[in-house]
Amino acid sequence: MLDIASPAPDFTLPDSDGNDVTLSAMQGGPIVLYFYPRDDTPGCTKESIAFSEHLAEFESAGAKVFGISKDSVASHAKFAKKRELTVGLLSDENGSVCEDYGVWKEKNMYGKKYMGIERTTYLIDANGSVAMVWPKVKVPGHAEAVLAAVKAL
Repeated sequence: MLDIASPAPDFTLPDSDGNDVTLSAMQGGPIVLYFYPRDDTPGCTKESIAFSEHLAEFESAGAKVFGISKDSVASHAKFAKKRELTVGLLSDENGSVCEDYGVWKEKNMYGKKYMGIERTTYLIDANGSVAMVWPKVKVPGHAEAVLAAVKAL
């Protein structure tokens, strides 16, 4: 997990259209990065829909919003189309960005341990530093809490 005020690790990842998105190229306004486990699963779907529903408000506040998982570009494209998502989805198939942001963790379900993405959101400020971190996100009300934090920057 990255600390508040630490520099956000730079990255370049493909979006659901296969276009590269580079974090450092977007500096100058807030950036929301929400890491989620898998496309088209119940919690991840609700979270992505919530961020999509509030995207115009994030944009009005000058913020960009991206969801990141280890799913492929093709999976993201299918997920975005099926759920009519408007937020950008970035593919971190090799997991390096998940590692850099400290969200690749050991998880435990029904007594079985496995590695996976811990649902976490980062708010990056206009200078490229971590402004806020929400670890172990609970989806209901989360997008609204992040929007309030963006507006408070």
